[in-house]
This record gives sequence, C-alpha cells and structure tokens, in this order.
Amino acid sequence: MIELKTEARKTEDSPTSLRNTGYLPAVFYGAKEESTPVKISEKDFKSLYQKAGESTVISVKYGDRNLDALIHDVQFDAVTDKPIHVDFYIIEAGKKLEVAVPISFVGESVAEKTLGGVLVKVMHEIEIKALPKDLPSEIEVNIAPLVDFNMQVRAEDIKLPEGVELVIDPQESIVLVQEPKEEEVEEESGEVDLDSIEVEEKGKKEESKEGEAEASTAESADAEKTE
Repeated sequence: MIELKTEARKTEDSPTSLRNTGYLPAVFYGAKEESTPVKISEKDFKSLYQKAGESTVISVKYGDRNLDALIHDVQFDAVTDKPIHVDFYIIEAGKKLEVAVPISFVGESVAEKTLGGVLVKVMHEIEIKALPKDLPSEIEVNIAPLVDFNMQVRAEDIKLPEGVELVIDPQESIVLVQEPKEEEVEEESGEVDLDSIEVEEKGKKEESKEGEAEASTAESADAEKTE
C-alpha cells in the first residue's frame, strides 16, 4: 500500500507560507475520525496522486498511526493547475466503500476497425462497492464483442474482480459503436431553366414601364401646377 507522511499543521501556518516551503495544507476525517488539519509534502503528494488517483486506498501516516484513506478531494489553482489543498477520507475497517473507478478499454472492435464505425465511450468511470483491500485501481472493459452496430457493452457485461459489486444499473450502456454518417452532397444541376429566366426578364420590363409611366404622370402634374 502506498504511504504518505503527514505532519500536524499549526494554526499560524498560513496556506501561502506552507506552499512557499514546499508543503500543502490538508485535512483528514472520517465517519469515526475527527477532522484533523495536517500538512504534506507537495512533491510526495504529486507522485502519489499520479499513481493512486482517487480510487486507490493509501496509508496516511500521522505520528505513530497508519490510517487507511482515500483521496477525497483535491483543490487546484485555477491559473497554475497546481494542487493547493487536499482532503483525505479515513476508511472504517471492515466496511465496504462505494467509489467511482476509471474504466480501461481493452481489445479491438470489428465494427470500429473493419466497418469504419465510431467508438462511443458512454462512461469513463464506473461506480462499484468493495472492501478497501479489494478496491481495484481501474476496471477493464473488453470492446471485442462490438462486432456490428447493434451491439453494445452494458454494465452487466463487465467481468468484475472478486469481492467487487456493481452499484449502477446493470442495463446502463458503457460503450458502443455508431455507424458512420454519410455526408449528403448536393449536386448542382447543369440545366438552365429558360422559362424562369423569361418570366423574370418580363417582370423586370413591366416594372420598368410602370416606373416610366409614373414618372411621366408626375411631370405632367408639376407642369400644371406651374401654369
């Protein structure tokens, strides 16, 4: 089990001063564990987080105690994307946990590779329940059964490790292959509609004549007023 050393955080230790000295402010708590503020090495945490993520049980060392925990929440700086605060959830011994575990897609789909379909990953993580010792870091989903566009892998089709239970609806879709969409190309007609051109030209001529007539009437009226 991966271990992370923590140290007591004093009230005068500001988050900024901790980060400037290579530490991160953190806290651990649990159903039967009171909230305890601590500080952790930023370097050690980054290495641990890369390996464990938020679904692997780790050992939080605090003084002479070793506590089984999950990384419950990590706050990141909006600009630098560096971690700025961490929450650890202490696990009760003998109690099953419900966690969302990343999905790892394995195998090859005939519908995607041969038929040119598009692989659609409906889920990227799946909710499971297990004892801390049985929690997997990821769940493998084989896409080989996707041989045509009518097939899909549902939650109930996944082979779970021993001691692991499914939390979500077994009928939930995990991954499928969509049939490629054909782009409709509009062909321009090479034929010219002479009738429509003649009608359009005729209309323009009639509009022109009407305009000339109106102009002539207006000139006559102006001449009468002048007289």
